[in-house]
Amino acid sequence: MKSLKGTIRLLLVLCIGFACHTTLASEDPQMTAEERAKVIKLLNESSKQTLEALESLSEEQLRFKPAPERWSVIEVAEHIMMAEGLLFGAVQGALAAKPNPDWEAKTKGKTEFLEDVLAGRKGRAQAPENIVPTGKLSREELVKKFKDARARTLKFTEETKVPLKAQTLDHPFPVFGTLNAYQWLIYIPLHNIRHNKQIEEVKASPNFPKK
Repeated sequence: MKSLKGTIRLLLVLCIGFACHTTLASEDPQMTAEERAKVIKLLNESSKQTLEALESLSEEQLRFKPAPERWSVIEVAEHIMMAEGLLFGAVQGALAAKPNPDWEAKTKGKTEFLEDVLAGRKGRAQAPENIVPTGKLSREELVKKFKDARARTLKFTEETKVPLKAQTLDHPFPVFGTLNAYQWLIYIPLHNIRHNKQIEEVKASPNFPKK
């Protein structure tokens, strides 16, 4: 009987120890190697698609608008570039704040939610005034600004050693709530992917110029 009780106690200790280890592991605020690689891949792939549209289309195709209130391809690309600056600023804003002790509870499931809503191009949102495209940039100016912004984001993603997930900043849209710095970072290519799909929608318009 004593032997049985001893075995039960040992199993309980092992189970509690395993549970504690699992909890601690799930609370690691560092970006994993897989997460870093994922963001880098998304940044490279999304920018490649945007640049291909900017560099391969004619001037008429770039500035074609399916309707007066709709954006042209070059305006969508300008919005992507402007939004990158805003979103990277959110990453920096999160890093400037004190670590959030409740980061895990506040941001749980948000990365998957962003992937679903942004990359899935679900829902519609009004762009903030400061990232509404002007349509005044030339192709060359926009390509340079876009490449510069993406290079900065990539460099940060490749080099940062900051525990991004413990640093948070609230999104202005309540549906997103509190996001951590990793989520603000992956937001950049996911937003890019969302609007790459918008570019494809413009190109699929019935009256889109043939050349």
